[in-house]
Amino acid sequence: MTPGYPFSAVIGQDHVKTALLLNAIDPGIGGVLIEGPRGMAKTTLARALAELLPQGRFVDLPLGASEERLIGTLDLDQALGQGKIRFSPGLLAQAHGGVLYVDEVNLLPDHLVDLLLDVAASGVNVVERDGISHRHPARFILIGTMNPDEGELRPQLLDRFGLSVALEDSLDVDERIAITQARLDYELDPEAFRQRHHQRQQGLKERLLNARRRLPQVQLPAELYRHAAQRALEAQVEGLRADLVMLRAARAHAAWEGREVAGPDDLDTVAEAALRHRRRPSGSPPSQSAAPPQHGGHGEDPPPPQDPGRTAAHSDDWGALPPQPVAIGPSEPLDLGDGAAKKKA
Repeated sequence: MTPGYPFSAVIGQDHVKTALLLNAIDPGIGGVLIEGPRGMAKTTLARALAELLPQGRFVDLPLGASEERLIGTLDLDQALGQGKIRFSPGLLAQAHGGVLYVDEVNLLPDHLVDLLLDVAASGVNVVERDGISHRHPARFILIGTMNPDEGELRPQLLDRFGLSVALEDSLDVDERIAITQARLDYELDPEAFRQRHHQRQQGLKERLLNARRRLPQVQLPAELYRHAAQRALEAQVEGLRADLVMLRAARAHAAWEGREVAGPDDLDTVAEAALRHRRRPSGSPPSQSAAPPQHGGHGEDPPPPQDPGRTAAHSDDWGALPPQPVAIGPSEPLDLGDGAAKKKA
């Protein structure tokens, strides 16, 4: 099997790499939806991210997969005859601790997408059949890709992806040359290519591991909640999922940068990826459920956390975040430490 293309060698698409790395730091962000036409290296990016993880696990969900293939199956005969539950793991179990990749997720049946997002959010897969049930942990980084020209996802499903980014064609001649040269060098001699990028690849792995360890200690100041709420209201999003995603992503970004307190810059870096697929088109009326109540409720400024200095360090859920709103601004790439991701002004 040909060794994979290293994440550290990917040129350009810094905002996409940022979204992927943030989910690797905190899978609770809810996954990444990547939009773009064919031939934009979406699968390459997903596989490269999996290689940065401790287990390096990558599971590809085919479009024709059945529900049983996805969630696993129970052997009822053995359960009824011998009183033992025999569970055959599905793709969700196989993806635990790694990356679950769904190419053309917009062409997957809605009920499978719904089920997939449920498990991604809870981190637990429950299989039930005729009164018998089995559950197992299923914490993975969900990466879905789609070409909007081939159909859209329902808004209810779009909203449940944590971050959404669009692949952009490179309009810079020098960058296009660098990309094609790197790809051809890799195809000619994958091992030699990977060896040239080994040191930077190891540096990324170590930085990612450190960020995951630091994550529970990162604090979210009270003013960050207000900033998140303001950004969400400006985008006219419905519900509070955007606020929560922005806060989680900002916290992960601060962990990546080695800080123990998230700030406005962290929020502004991740805001667009959290809002672009939730933003209501200009001029469209809000739904009845989204209309602010006259007294209290979500129409008021969201309250700050009761204890802003409290962290999630004592939570049983890795990367857990109290259910309170968040905020952020224009998308800005992570500093990958190799010059590939440059901060935008």
